[in-house]
Amino acid sequence: MKNFCLKNHGHEITAVPALTISRRKSSISFNMYTPKSLAHHLIWVFKGIQVFALVGKSGTGKSFRARLIAEKHGIDLIIDDGLLIRDNKILAGRTAKREKGILPAIRTALFTDPEHVSDVKRALKKEKFKRILIIGTSDKMAKKIAGQIDLPYPAKIITIEDIASQDEIAAATRSRNSEGKHIIPVPAIEVKRNYPHIFFDSIKVFLKKSLQFGKKAKMFEKTVVRPEYSKRGKVTISETAISQMVMHCVKEYDANLLVDKIIVSSDRNMYSLEVIIRVRFGAQISDILFQLQEYILRSIERYTGLILKEVNITVGNVTGKINGKK
Repeated sequence: MKNFCLKNHGHEITAVPALTISRRKSSISFNMYTPKSLAHHLIWVFKGIQVFALVGKSGTGKSFRARLIAEKHGIDLIIDDGLLIRDNKILAGRTAKREKGILPAIRTALFTDPEHVSDVKRALKKEKFKRILIIGTSDKMAKKIAGQIDLPYPAKIITIEDIASQDEIAAATRSRNSEGKHIIPVPAIEVKRNYPHIFFDSIKVFLKKSLQFGKKAKMFEKTVVRPEYSKRGKVTISETAISQMVMHCVKEYDANLLVDKIIVSSDRNMYSLEVIIRVRFGAQISDILFQLQEYILRSIERYTGLILKEVNITVGNVTGKINGKK
């Protein structure tokens, strides 16, 4: 059993009970992989690499608990908001918390920039590790991050609800919403050196071992930051804006396709899109529609940072005229 207590500016906070984690395995089949990603997956599996994921809504305390999870499960590396972290050091990447806007921050966390991806992949090849933890807002986000940096999809998923009480999650959420505070799970000196403009405070976490002779408590330091986008209020994307983006994607992909209706629905942090289109009679559409589906998904996720659960395309009408032309 392990307990931990917090110290901040000399004040000690009562220790919380030991972390008890119930894991659930994600169901992964080989048909989820492209040939290239499957090859990378098999290489890492052959090396004995295990990928963990810690998932939960934004602001629920995932980064705060990341080092505790790593200590409990013998995890060597952590991927958190665009950073590759080992122990008390940032190895590669760049933090999403340095971005001035929420959408660029999400794109950074999802590793959409090729240079960012290359930097982290190079560092992964140099490091010796057996277990790595990916932090994300959902299972799909964790899988997307893994795919971007050529890691296997997470085999073990831990939710924030598995390791924190509802009161603790609510307290973390209030701190995020009211004060705009975020956690980077490395010492303040690392953050000050790389991102001094967002530094706010530091927290020391003491992880107490069971009372055995010669065993000492471990101390982890975490850094509290306040990104620029946290100081400017909340940013959301309306369903109308998402619909307009989809219409632009369809027009850009094939001007002969006409959108009749777009239905946007959300589930937690993910969106589902139902796109109903009209096609010209006689048009060969089977391959086009599958490619359009992938184009919409890639474009929306890349340029907005939204996580799309699914994109469904329905041919609702077949006509001999498109935009008034025969």
